[in-house]
Amino acid sequence: MTLSETAYAKINLALHVRRRREDGYHELETLFAFVDDGDRLTASVADRDHLTTHGEFAGKIDDPFDNIVARALTALPHGKGWAVDLDKRLPVAAGLGGGSADAGAVFRMVERGHGLPDDWHAKAAKLGADVPACVLSRPCIGTGTGTDLEEVAENDLAGCPVLLVNPRVPVPTGPVFKAWDGEDRGAMPTGSLREIALAGRNDLEVPAISICPQVADVLAALGRTDPFLARMSGSGATCFALYESREAMLAAAEAIARDHPEYWQMTGALR
Repeated sequence: MTLSETAYAKINLALHVRRRREDGYHELETLFAFVDDGDRLTASVADRDHLTTHGEFAGKIDDPFDNIVARALTALPHGKGWAVDLDKRLPVAAGLGGGSADAGAVFRMVERGHGLPDDWHAKAAKLGADVPACVLSRPCIGTGTGTDLEEVAENDLAGCPVLLVNPRVPVPTGPVFKAWDGEDRGAMPTGSLREIALAGRNDLEVPAISICPQVADVLAALGRTDPFLARMSGSGATCFALYESREAMLAAAEAIARDHPEYWQMTGALR
């Protein structure tokens, strides 16, 4: 038996930070969406769990034997063992939920091969705040620390062309949240995905730019390609742009590659 999954890149179409909690975390309202591309994982039956990593960003994984994929395998019943191959195509510490997306892919492979336990959501949340949403990999609203999920009834952005751009500067999440000014700028709007995305915001853009000024450069470069929305994802440094047509998105990707060959980019469509 061999199972394969894509760890779909996560983006936050909106991310409203409402308050700092007494436990040190932050109360959030966020709209998760997922791109139809990302890391690639395959798993086959083995005598014991084993993880092999390769790809452009494999060297950025601190400890392949104690990363989130290994911990996801430990958390879930999946037989004697799995040999997992991870093609690390998403940048690390990039606001795309890369590690969480990898863990989500493991959960989906276990679901297909063995079924998930009833408490899968709690197990996923223990691994990271984005992991439950990444298990679903469908548009959903996250509240609390991002682990309380509600799927969106009207997905009017399904198939929307999207361009992801990262300046190849890692931005750890903790310092960005610490740099947030603590001001509650209001609740996330309601409506369809498009309505929420257009009327929403990312409260972490300003603190992220204070730590990584290149985020502002990426947003400016994307803004010049005439998207209907350009915004930073998560805590950065990856930014995304949404377009009305695939042709416009591909033209934007070509322009970014020409003007900023040092940037990482990925093209795709929203799921």
